[in-house]
Formats: sequence, C-alpha cells, structure tokens
Amino acid sequence: CGDRASGYHYNALTCEGCKGFFRRSITKNAVYQCKYGNNCDMDMYMRCKCKKCRLKYHGCKRSIKCLAVGM
Repeated sequence: CGDRASGYHYNALTCEGCKGFFRRSITKNAVYQCKYGNNCDMDMYMRCKCKKCRLKYHGCKRSIKCLAVGM
C-alpha cells in the first residue's frame, strides 16, 4: 500500500494498517465492491478508497487461495 512494512503478517510483508484490515475483513466475512473496475493501483490514498482491491492486493498467495475457496 506504500506504507512502511512492520513485518510478516499472515505470510505477507505488510504494514500494521493492512494487517488489521485483513484480519477484520476475514473475521467479518466482508464482501467489498470496487467502483473503479477492480484494477486499482494500491497506494496510501487508494487503500482507504477501495477495500476490495486492498484485500486483493494483500499479496499473500495463501490468503488468496483461502479466499477463493470461501474460507
């Protein structure tokens, strides 16, 4: 997202904000919609504007597989 990474969280190098966002999204089974065509460039501004692309951008292949099978 452009913020400083604080370490590996959920098998991905992320900042504290994305770590919390990913955890909340998964525990709430959140479903997000993208208003911009599902292809947002993720930066510190867009991470607040498009939650769907932020979740997709998380970068953890394991989490993407989990999301794909409905976990």
